[in-house]
Amino acid sequence: MNEIIIRRYEKNDRSFIRDISWDTAFMGEPADIFFSSKKILSDFLTLYFTDYEPKSCFSAEYNGKVIGYLIGAKNTTVLNKVFQLRILSRLLIQIVSSGILLKKKNLILFSNFLISYLRQEFEIPDFSKDYPATLHINLDKNWRSLHAGSRLIAAYLGYLTEEKISGVYLATASDKAAGFFERQGFVLLYKGRRSYFRYLLHRDMPIYIYGKKLQ
Repeated sequence: MNEIIIRRYEKNDRSFIRDISWDTAFMGEPADIFFSSKKILSDFLTLYFTDYEPKSCFSAEYNGKVIGYLIGAKNTTVLNKVFQLRILSRLLIQIVSSGILLKKKNLILFSNFLISYLRQEFEIPDFSKDYPATLHINLDKNWRSLHAGSRLIAAYLGYLTEEKISGVYLATASDKAAGFFERQGFVLLYKGRRSYFRYLLHRDMPIYIYGKKLQ
């Protein structure tokens, strides 16, 4: 019987990771409920990690297919700088040139994001001094609760320890995921709320920031 394999990211995994990021972008469900461009959203969510820091990424594979991933960065300051200088401008050009701003679904999303931004909902404490690394983890919904997530976390933490990284933090909007990270030894650093999906969820979305010291 085949088993789920946890391994380092490979170039051929890129399309699988982009697919899963799209299919899980809305509270673990597909992103098409709030956005119409898979390419733009996948670039926003994954491009830095797969194209600029692939050594910090891990894949969960079953029978030759990637069914989950962990994408990470050893230094969020570097991540943010590369994103702002090399990726953000490209995304803005795509947004304008593709005409997606003319679609009602996307206009509603961007309007709600702007309102959240003006309400300062995206402002969180800077944890990068004690927790310089970060991660994002996602699994195909058909492969959850099979311990692949905890194995991806273990592989990544082992890698960060070898690289002498002092700590790692992450964000999640899921109560279930919050419990998962607590079981992996992460501690709650911050809790806030965001309203940009209120028009879909009919409630504010919680935001949990978790961290774990490694050295």
